[in-house]
Amino acid sequence: MDADDPLAAYNKRRRPPMDIWRRHRPVNGGAGHLRPDEPRVLEEWDDFTYQVAGTAPDLAAAQRWVTELVLDDDSGA
Repeated sequence: MDADDPLAAYNKRRRPPMDIWRRHRPVNGGAGHLRPDEPRVLEEWDDFTYQVAGTAPDLAAAQRWVTELVLDDDSGA
C-alpha cells in the first residue's frame, strides 16, 4: 500500500477477489470443470461485487470470454 495515497486502502478494497475481473459459473451450479457442454453464467466485477454480464453456451465459450479481457488489456499497452 502507498503511504502517500490517502485512498490506498479504499482502492485495495475495490479490487476483485484474487484479481479475477471476469468469471463464469455453471447455470445449474456444481464444479466448473464438469459437464463442459452445459451453459455458463458470465460475471464481471463492478468495483463492488460480481454482476451478471450474460451467458455462454458451453465451457469453451465462457473461457474465451474470460480471456478476452486479458488479451484486450495486454494489446493496449
